[in-house]
Amino acid sequence: MTSSATSVQLYTVREAIAQDLPGTLRRLADAGFDRVEPFAFTTFPELAAGLTDNGLAAPTTHQGFIADGSIEEVARAAASMGISTVIDPFVAPEKWTTAEDVADTARRLNEAATVAAEHGITVGYHNHAHEIENTIDGVTALEYFAGLLDPAVVLEVDTYWVAVGGADPVDLLATLGDRVVAIHVKDGPATAETKDQVPVGQGSLDIPAILAAAPNALRVIELDDSRTDRFDAVVESLDYLRSLETGADA
Repeated sequence: MTSSATSVQLYTVREAIAQDLPGTLRRLADAGFDRVEPFAFTTFPELAAGLTDNGLAAPTTHQGFIADGSIEEVARAAASMGISTVIDPFVAPEKWTTAEDVADTARRLNEAATVAAEHGITVGYHNHAHEIENTIDGVTALEYFAGLLDPAVVLEVDTYWVAVGGADPVDLLATLGDRVVAIHVKDGPATAETKDQVPVGQGSLDIPAILAAAPNALRVIELDDSRTDRFDAVVESLDYLRSLETGADA
């Protein structure tokens, strides 16, 4: 994946998807997206056809599998749709407070990676703020976790939640290095109130520095919520990221 690879997390437009999945995918394609990141992808039977019909790829997807051990089923489904990387989006905050619990989650993910690989699928994990707020042996729980992962396991770093958790996204991306294959790019005042989120480039995060810290990672635009129309916000975000590329090439 190159620095110009940009996707959008479909959770951002979840209400529109619930009403009209094919139509929403068409709107995203018409807006200029050629990649999307589905969530809970196994629950949307129309998704595969919708992606194909609109020329959209889904290189990554969010789907829980660590807690329930469903990786075999999930990996088969992902392979059938041409999805190459399945990201577990959430392990509960109480599982990130001790070295033992973090090690157990790492073990489960490493074991899932072995199963997924049999289907040509890579697995990974996506953070929120609690993996950053909790520290183990002097580092964030996410960094401690990364040190326990099999080399085949990847990370998708939500840079906004890193900031909410009290760390510098740029520094953390540098520390985690090439294990980070995707980043969630979102903006706002770095508060836990999701409605404070705004289109990328209109908040307080140093977006150019964040992108530069993970130049080869897939950029996934997302808003958990907003006080403005979220569909308009993702389009504005895409325009902003493209303007950065144009400026860099000038």
